[in-house]
Amino acid sequence: MVTDPLSDLLIRIKNGYRAGLTTLKMPWSRTKGAVAEVLVSEGYVSSVKHEGTELVVELKYKGKEPAMIDLRRVSKPGQRIYSSVKQLPKVWGGLGINILSTPKGVVSEKVAKKLNVGGEIIAQIW
Repeated sequence: MVTDPLSDLLIRIKNGYRAGLTTLKMPWSRTKGAVAEVLVSEGYVSSVKHEGTELVVELKYKGKEPAMIDLRRVSKPGQRIYSSVKQLPKVWGGLGINILSTPKGVVSEKVAKKLNVGGEIIAQIW
C-alpha cells in the first residue's frame, strides 16, 4: 500500500522519463489528477486522462530529451512546508516552478501569484 500517493505520482513520472517511456498508468485520485493537470498546463507533460480507476499520463519529450530535468517533493506527510505567496522559494534560479496546494485548489506558483494566495508547497519541478 502506498502511504504517500503524491510522491508515488512524481517518482513514477521521473522514472518514466529516465526509462524513456511515453505513457504511464497509475491509480487515480483527485489530488494526483490535479497535480498532473498543473504539469500539463506548465508544459512538462503532454496530456492526462482519467480512465476508470486509472490515471494515464502521456510524457513529453523535446527531441530525445525529457521536457523536465528533475523534480523534488517538498512537503512530505511527516513534515508539511507552507509558504505565503511573497515568500515562495525560487526553483533552479527561476527556471522551474513550485506546485502549491492552496484554498483555491492545486495550482502552479504563477497562478498562485495571480490569485495572491499561498499554501502548502507540494513539489518543485525544473
